[in-house]
Amino acid sequence: MIVLKNILVPTDFGEPAEAALRYGRTLAEAFGADLHLLHVVETSLMQARFADPATLEAAARQQLRDRATGDGRCRAHAIVKKFDSPSGAIVEYAKSAAIDLIVMGTHGRRGAAHVLMGSVAELIVRTAPCPVLVVRPQEREFIADSDTLASVPA
Repeated sequence: MIVLKNILVPTDFGEPAEAALRYGRTLAEAFGADLHLLHVVETSLMQARFADPATLEAAARQQLRDRATGDGRCRAHAIVKKFDSPSGAIVEYAKSAAIDLIVMGTHGRRGAAHVLMGSVAELIVRTAPCPVLVVRPQEREFIADSDTLASVPA
């Protein structure tokens, strides 16, 4: 039997992360698990580009709270971490919070874009202390809403 008590969804607030949040929230509701929403503020990026890092962090916290609220069918935690590396922060948090599953989005870049941009998802898959479900926003969804379920023959 699969037991999930803590599900982590890292987010950069982009489209792939929103798709991952739909999966993470649905799994948390199905398993009665806590949903952990994590945003990593890169400290080097913050220092290089923003005069007021507190404003950036406050905005991230508000966006997380808005997403964590959901419909109240699972307990959600909104976490902002300051770290040099997003993948390092995600793996560290997964270890410290006893995360059972990480659900994360990916842009699915290939070729030169992948080489230049790298892949946080790929690093997480290789180093995470638990299974990782990687979601691309344009893939076939396996989450069905209640209207769709009602129309499926038993």
